[in-house]
Amino acid sequence: MTTEEVTERHVRVVLVDDHRMFRTGVQAEIGTTARTGVEVVGEAADVDQAVTVITATRPEVVLLDVHLPGGGGVEVLRRCAAMMADQEAPVRFLALSVSDAAEDVIGVIRGGARGYVTKTITGTDLIDAIFRVREGDAVFSPRLAGFVLDAFASTDAPPVDEDLDRLTQREREVLRLIARGYAYKEIAKQLFISVKTVESHVSAVLRKLQLSNRHELTRWATARRLV
Repeated sequence: MTTEEVTERHVRVVLVDDHRMFRTGVQAEIGTTARTGVEVVGEAADVDQAVTVITATRPEVVLLDVHLPGGGGVEVLRRCAAMMADQEAPVRFLALSVSDAAEDVIGVIRGGARGYVTKTITGTDLIDAIFRVREGDAVFSPRLAGFVLDAFASTDAPPVDEDLDRLTQREREVLRLIARGYAYKEIAKQLFISVKTVESHVSAVLRKLQLSNRHELTRWATARRLV
């Protein structure tokens, strides 16, 4: 592809990830606007920042991490959909996450994301994915496409997990971190909430799922591939 062909295409992108070094690395990979046609017009590290930046800049594509303080990528999708329902030019969301768990993939696709790629993707492939999503294509890392096909095409399994649906987005975040072995103080720091709030969420999760302790909770989450 010639330099002239590259500079003819242009896409405005917002980068949402709670790790500043990762955001810096992504910007380095996708390069300058003149070379790749990708212009990063904003960054955000949590749900509230993401909604504010996306609403203010109206990008064409949002690179969205799945696990974010404040409710996760699904919460960003929900709030942006409600706030920009009347917008003529659509904002497309491409999940970019370290997680390859089926629950994470299906969750953000149900929430409205156009694609899902893992952070092992190369810079060149990421640029290609951004432009494809901007045009309305659905883009997935190879192994992840199967999760979506199974979830949306299968007639044998229910489309949703009724037990999981009883939990709020924040309760799911706490559940996942508990199952990964995090202590209450670590969860509080990760989610920017108090230890007391973490305890309340854990109690609510145990009650809703009819479980007795965090060991049963961990087994429940592992069986559903939420860890």
